Amino acid sequence: MTEQTLTPEPSAPTEPTAPPGAEARAVPETASVPETAAAAAAAAAAPAPKKTRRALRGVARWTAAVLVCGGVGAGAAMGITAVERTDVPGLATESDGRWDYPELALPALPEGAPRPWTDGNEGEIHHADLRKLLLPAPKGATVDPGLNGGWAGLDSYLALLAEKDRGEAERYVADSALRHVAARGWTTPDGTTTRVHLLRFASVAFAEDFKDVTTEKISKSGGLPPGVEEAEVDTSVGGIDVPYISLYAYAEAEPYGPEQTRWAYIQAGDTFGVVTQTRRGGTPTVPFQQTVALQAQLLG
Repeated sequence: MTEQTLTPEPSAPTEPTAPPGAEARAVPETASVPETAAAAAAAAAAPAPKKTRRALRGVARWTAAVLVCGGVGAGAAMGITAVERTDVPGLATESDGRWDYPELALPALPEGAPRPWTDGNEGEIHHADLRKLLLPAPKGATVDPGLNGGWAGLDSYLALLAEKDRGEAERYVADSALRHVAARGWTTPDGTTTRVHLLRFASVAFAEDFKDVTTEKISKSGGLPPGVEEAEVDTSVGGIDVPYISLYAYAEAEPYGPEQTRWAYIQAGDTFGVVTQTRRGGTPTVPFQQTVALQAQLLG
């Protein structure tokens, strides 16, 4: 696979970001997210971020990393900044174990809608259809029919958490003005199972708060994927540098059981993404780097 440069598709005059009525029911089809009057009021009252947010983002990422890592026992968080993706070890050549992803392009926007982090979009809103911001499955992968790139229920996200943590997460999301969930999953011939979830909130403030709460739980050995007892910072993605995003990556610490899990959180404006990979015997480094990098580029 060659180096991918994301280019925007032509603007679409009328491209809905969700099926009719989706805005009202928050998470379509398989589940709904309770919407309280307080959440709606909070979403309406959330102030638009100022331009200084962009200038401070890099500082904020490292500050968050220091604060979270300072209390780490079994897990930690890490803000990722560094070199271009072509300089990430293992991503610059064809014979390094990368998966063969389709050529990627940024989805078209409704006519007149700005992209995040551009003039006229101080709220850092993704106006594109959330489903089209999902990374596609690589060549040869078997797509999970339950996570086929469409709208997903909140339960599909909660399944990423240990059962003891799901109730608290569900209550928090219900109060955080969650608008939509989209998800895609697949399994490659080597047995690696990948799941990508995107959660879009009513404002960047809610998305950032959800990111902060989620990573703080990891530092206290909470909010871990099912079967994971101890986590550590995954430094293998340290070379990923996509402007304006916050990225935190983790790996199940040794000794682990029959499977190992790696996962990453990507917060980009109003959207919070989770990339999870599991594989019997251990998750390979290069596909995880590649998958996280490409999904971050789509969101950034």
